Amino acid sequence: MTPPLVFITGASSGIGQALAARYAKAGWRLALASRRVGEIENWARAQGLGAERCMAYAADVQQIDAIVGAGRRCIDEQGLPDLVIASAGVSIGMDTEVRDDLDMMRDMFELHNVGTAATFHPFLGGMRARGSGTLVGIASVSAIRGLPGHGAYCASKAGVVAYCESLRGDCRGSGVRVVTILPGYVATPLTAGNTYGMPFMLQADDFAERAFRAIEAGVSYRVIPWQMGVVAKLMRLLPNPLFDKIVAGRGRKKRRGE
Repeated sequence: MTPPLVFITGASSGIGQALAARYAKAGWRLALASRRVGEIENWARAQGLGAERCMAYAADVQQIDAIVGAGRRCIDEQGLPDLVIASAGVSIGMDTEVRDDLDMMRDMFELHNVGTAATFHPFLGGMRARGSGTLVGIASVSAIRGLPGHGAYCASKAGVVAYCESLRGDCRGSGVRVVTILPGYVATPLTAGNTYGMPFMLQADDFAERAFRAIEAGVSYRVIPWQMGVVAKLMRLLPNPLFDKIVAGRGRKKRRGE
């Protein structure tokens, strides 16, 4: 019997690579997409994964035709995946007064929002026709409330949550599941330069294990770790004046070039 296949974007480092390792451990075949395809190939060799277990696809998720093309090549070379995880992402601070940061905000929406939809696009029709498949969007707990200096990231990740919720409704009754995962703080290159407190920090492999279990359990929405889920629920309930007071003076994410 052919092992199941997972397609993962942003797989050259961080959360994406940790998820790839977890699914490899579970015996899945891997289809890994990234701009830095050489890093994926080096990682696969280090893991002892040959072409029958892992294939790498060069693609910039911010470019629609590039990631759609990677998905189609995956179908041609490995078959229709059982699971697709859109995990490509960046985290950059923003100052609305700075003109260049508007370009950065556009880039972030292209990557997180359009990129997630473009990642799913090549596979959705085939999954519906087959009557099975799972699409996973990696959002963030930062989607719950806007944080000072982090407007582009918070807004784009909130968009991922809303998009996945909409897609879940579109797929109802088709056999295709849509899952939204909201990580808290995970020790990856994206968080390495943060100058503010990061409670309940997880190592990437610990996050991947919890995400793997959540996806396998068939959940539609999960904040990881659960402690950040509690924080997220409380953040939703806070009245604006109290929330603003709590985040006042909070350290800001570094802007592009800082």
